[in-house]
Amino acid sequence: MAAYIARRLLLMIPTILGILLISFVIVQFAPGGPVERVLAQLQGLDQSSSSRVGAGANDLGSSLQAQTADTRYRGSQGLDPKFIEELEKQFGFDKPPAERFLLMLKNYVAFDFGRSYFRDTSVLRLIKEKLPVSISLGLWMTLLSYAISIPLGIKKAVNDGSRFDVWTSGVVIVGYAIPSFLFAVLLVILFAGGSFWQIFPSRGLFSDNFAELSLMGKVLDYLWHIVLPVSALVLGAFATSTFLTKNSFLDEIRKQYVLTARMKGLGERQVLYGHVFRNAMMIVIAGFPGAFVHAFFTGSLLIENIFSLDGLGLLTYESVMNRDYPVVFANIYILALLGLVVNLISDLTYTWIDPRIDFETREV
Repeated sequence: MAAYIARRLLLMIPTILGILLISFVIVQFAPGGPVERVLAQLQGLDQSSSSRVGAGANDLGSSLQAQTADTRYRGSQGLDPKFIEELEKQFGFDKPPAERFLLMLKNYVAFDFGRSYFRDTSVLRLIKEKLPVSISLGLWMTLLSYAISIPLGIKKAVNDGSRFDVWTSGVVIVGYAIPSFLFAVLLVILFAGGSFWQIFPSRGLFSDNFAELSLMGKVLDYLWHIVLPVSALVLGAFATSTFLTKNSFLDEIRKQYVLTARMKGLGERQVLYGHVFRNAMMIVIAGFPGAFVHAFFTGSLLIENIFSLDGLGLLTYESVMNRDYPVVFANIYILALLGLVVNLISDLTYTWIDPRIDFETREV
């Protein structure tokens, strides 16, 4: 097992290098980089990033304040070329692309992501501030969706073709077909003061007086705030794992060893959970890493926006729109690393469920 883990860890290096290289190459051809965005803002052509530039990183902000007055839009002549060259140097675009990429890799080994182009803080600190929100949404969504889908899938497999199976399939399909952000909007309208009841808050993870609450009060306040966003995520997430669980159990139930166990006089519950469960859950576990990473970032992007939750997904989206490349690449690096580690943990979990699996003899 140790040799297998070592091989997987070593394979993470070229995988992450490939992901970062592809992302870096795409960025080189993307129009409207950070320099162009700043110049457009200075010329009054781009108001979307005005607040970012004014509160930019210290080195960029001080230069802009010192030179904007006499290098601002000069009629038909535009901006001073020397100022543009200095701006490119401050962003690091005076170096060749290969040199910039190698320097980025060197810094990323030490988890040094530099400073945000348009925020007066380091990228690592910025990610640490946003991470708890995304972790909260991702963990709650994954745990609740699996807690619902696995028992439901087992019950549907045992009662295959029954009325319960038919009507629950209809509910699950509807939940899968409707995007989570539409559920979020519906929940806001119904329960967050949109048009009907004001039961749950519509924004943030905590109340304004959170610091003044007792420990139990803080826990209840936190749970009160995440009810709607987590509900919206779960409603649109458990459909796939439900059908996966059902089909996996149906496939195992029809195998010969199950018939043999029943002929020996074992009870249905003993057959189901003592023999079928271990084999049927293998494919369900295989889908856990993808579900977790999806919940951690992609699935919560619009939900964070709707409920004003300042998490990692929203940060990445805003950084892409504002061409804040240090933040974008740092998020890509962290999410890629997270996905690879979770995949490894998933494989190791196989051996816990079924000790017959031996990864030592498996080719990576």
